[in-house]
Amino acid sequence: MDTIALNFDSLTLLSNLSTYPKSPFPQLRTPFISSTCRRISKPNSTISTMAHSHSTQNPVIEQQRMIIPNKHGEKLVGLLHETESKEIVILCHGFKSTKDYNTMTNLAAALEKEGISVFRFNFAGNGESEGSFQYGNYYREADDLHFVIQHFSGESRVVSAILGHRKGGIVVLLYASKYQDIHIVVNVSGRYDLKRGIAERLGEDFMEIIKRDGHIDVKNKTGGVEYRVTEEALMDSLRTDMHEACLKINKECRVLTVHGSADEINSVEDALEFAKVEAVNTNLKFSPPTNEIQFDQVPWKLEFPVGMMFIAIRS
Repeated sequence: MDTIALNFDSLTLLSNLSTYPKSPFPQLRTPFISSTCRRISKPNSTISTMAHSHSTQNPVIEQQRMIIPNKHGEKLVGLLHETESKEIVILCHGFKSTKDYNTMTNLAAALEKEGISVFRFNFAGNGESEGSFQYGNYYREADDLHFVIQHFSGESRVVSAILGHRKGGIVVLLYASKYQDIHIVVNVSGRYDLKRGIAERLGEDFMEIIKRDGHIDVKNKTGGVEYRVTEEALMDSLRTDMHEACLKINKECRVLTVHGSADEINSVEDALEFAKVEAVNTNLKFSPPTNEIQFDQVPWKLEFPVGMMFIAIRS
């Protein structure tokens, strides 16, 4: 498991790993989308397509809005950045986020510019997807991801990598531990200790309240209820052991953990703990502070046995 903490202010990858050579690229911007849209119907899915190009020198890339049902019959809405590559990378968003969060869109733009097809989607209960929002819900979201991967496998595509941001980082690791059919996993700022941060979010007496009332309503700054945490959801989250899960990941699977060294949401200590997992080889590089990770440059490339994946990281 390769773990890298980066200084995104200087846009320098502080790693001398021979398998991760530096490879600077010019800054990428979200492409202007034009042209017409058409709808295609396939069994168990719905597809709408748009075509765009980053420049006149680059080939036209289609963006296809897709609907894929999960195991519960809920429609998961996603966007496929189609470059006509056989391989595809799937992106997973974080907590209370969506496929349209800037981390997801900027990374998708960076990957498609390198000719790599990308699919980003909303988990059930998030964004445009059907279902109700649930706190925690990690393994259920891993099952959502499984149905997405099965869809593309059924289309004779090769899912070469899965990447998750924050909560999505937890999900892709749990997916790899449960299904063991993906060879490249990228965990961006995922939390290792799922007990950490609960008191800050739910209050120091959260256990007493949830045992008494059966739920906790988390309110926003105006006093409105943002979401509800049920006792079942909280207990499921507390029972999820990332260390044990990582030990079950196939040793042939390449796992990269990327974390901002001054992350104020998920501490860099989480990355350090992931680095200690002995299921696979670990390499840790540490750097000066940064907080949030956003993907709108490609400062280096990751080379893997199944091909090449470009990851854009900057804050």
